[in-house]
Amino acid sequence: QCGRFSIPLDRPKIMGIVNVTPDSFSDGGEHETTEQAISHAKLLIAQGADILDIGGESTRPGAAPVSVEEELQRVLPVLRGVMDLGVPISIDTRRPQVMAEAVALGVDLLNDVNGFRDPQAFEVAVNSSSGLCIMHMLGEPRTMQDNPQYGDVVGEVTDFLMARCQAFDQADDKEACRARVVGHVEITGSVAGGGILRQVAITTRAPQEPALPGSAMGAGMPPSTTPPSNDIGTDE
Repeated sequence: QCGRFSIPLDRPKIMGIVNVTPDSFSDGGEHETTEQAISHAKLLIAQGADILDIGGESTRPGAAPVSVEEELQRVLPVLRGVMDLGVPISIDTRRPQVMAEAVALGVDLLNDVNGFRDPQAFEVAVNSSSGLCIMHMLGEPRTMQDNPQYGDVVGEVTDFLMARCQAFDQADDKEACRARVVGHVEITGSVAGGGILRQVAITTRAPQEPALPGSAMGAGMPPSTTPPSNDIGTDE
């Protein structure tokens, strides 16, 4: 259950990304105005997007943070313009203040690159009815490429995501929280033995089911190594 929508997970879902930023690596500056962003959101739906994800801060490696005020100025007008387009709306933010404002507008999914580690963000998530997308990263966007190291990347990331799920399990209404948690991780960095891991997606929890590694966004789907289409975008 994600806010206003019950999303069946019998097939992978396509999330259309709308970066209302000047510096996201994939489309920075292309949808920087409210009008451009809303127009692009409508195009993504026409192209088959099941969910829209609106973000106002680039989280690409090396990106400088923006102020909460600037992020709100970027995303709130766009959120107001897309809430009635007939698909679930996600807010891509690590700021609890932005989450709270988005929840007040009725967003259906909270997508936090920081994995709801900020206690205030965690509190907003627990007290909302929005779906929860738990992300993993090392450090913060500005520093995430400063010699990142994993000994066992799958094990370490799985442990992190499961720990975050356990935190939600311990919240007051743990059954409701558990039913709303999915997990996703995007990593670019060194792994043991050399090489670069570009993308991993892991489902951390489905209602009354164990975690299933390798799923794109939901339980019961087969592992996928196919990267997201550039036509849909990336949430950085």
